[in-house]
Amino acid sequence: MQSARSFGPFQRFAQSAITLAVVLLPAGCGMPGAPQPPSLHLPARVNDLAATRAGGQVALRWTMPRQDTDKEPLKGRVAVRICRMESSASSACATAATLAFAPGADAAYADTLPPSLATGAPRRLTYAVELDNRKGRSAGLSKGATVLAGAAPAAVDGLTAWMRRDGILLQWTAAPISQPPTAVRLVRTLAVAPPAEPASSHVQSGPFTPPSAPREISLLVAPAPHLDRALDSHIEFGATYVYRAQRVARVPVHDQPFELAGPLSAPVRIAAVNTLPPHGPTGLAAVATPGVEDAGPAIDLNWQPNTEADLAGYIVYRREAGVANDWRRISPAQPVAAPAFHDADVLPGHRYRYAVSAVDQQGHESARSAEAEETVPAP
Repeated sequence: MQSARSFGPFQRFAQSAITLAVVLLPAGCGMPGAPQPPSLHLPARVNDLAATRAGGQVALRWTMPRQDTDKEPLKGRVAVRICRMESSASSACATAATLAFAPGADAAYADTLPPSLATGAPRRLTYAVELDNRKGRSAGLSKGATVLAGAAPAAVDGLTAWMRRDGILLQWTAAPISQPPTAVRLVRTLAVAPPAEPASSHVQSGPFTPPSAPREISLLVAPAPHLDRALDSHIEFGATYVYRAQRVARVPVHDQPFELAGPLSAPVRIAAVNTLPPHGPTGLAAVATPGVEDAGPAIDLNWQPNTEADLAGYIVYRREAGVANDWRRISPAQPVAAPAFHDADVLPGHRYRYAVSAVDQQGHESARSAEAEETVPAP
């Protein structure tokens, strides 16, 4: 029989454990928490993927993340897998390309569709991107961006650009009558900005786009049979523009509207230079008044105002009736601002013929108006 001071192995281990716990107890509140698993360094998923189809190509754009899923900065270029999936296919996302981009980069890729996706009936085609770490592991696919697979509208041929006073006229070869009407998108890019005007200038030099207008804009012309032209009136004189065009069809797929766009046409470049004179004034009328009291006789003229945005004013011409080709300018050197003129340099009993022209701020003068004739009453 063991005495009270005699301990077996188990009792000695238990006593030692209790003693150790008592010794360490005061420091227990400073012990670290549960150990954390090591980071897998998985790049964060892309959340802004966008896709746009034009003809046989799909343009993809997205922003590369700067951090991994543990909020740690990414280092070095990141492997990117681009994949696409048809709605009628299995859930597998077939690889279209494998690339690499720096963290935080504005990434872009143009995917050329294989014939199987560029032909046939319209159907959904969804793209996604997946970012891999150095061990080939990822946090998963990005949110999908959807376009339409299938046959796109035909290209726009024969695009030309012509300068007019009211804007730039775009013309192209109309689609055959046998084809269903499609809209036409005109994409305008600012190639050369117009010269800056002095801060003190209040003179408008043409139809303006706002100063904050984007470098590239799109004008969508509604579908119409045999559509072959459109006017871009929102231009600024002094600028140079580049235009491209594409046909666009609106296609419902599973009750959702989608856009199916054809290829962009070859570009045309045009300088918006104002070399055309204003329209000639119309509606010229002349009314004579006899001299009364201290005012001598006169002939008052008025006409319809011109509507050009860069109109500087009008020039008034006169000749005596019966005297051919004796036109003289009777208005001041500065163009007349209002569509009216008071001619007090006349003689009683004389018959005068008048004509008026318009002039713009660049000095281009229009053709003269139709003539108006009036006789000053004799005293």
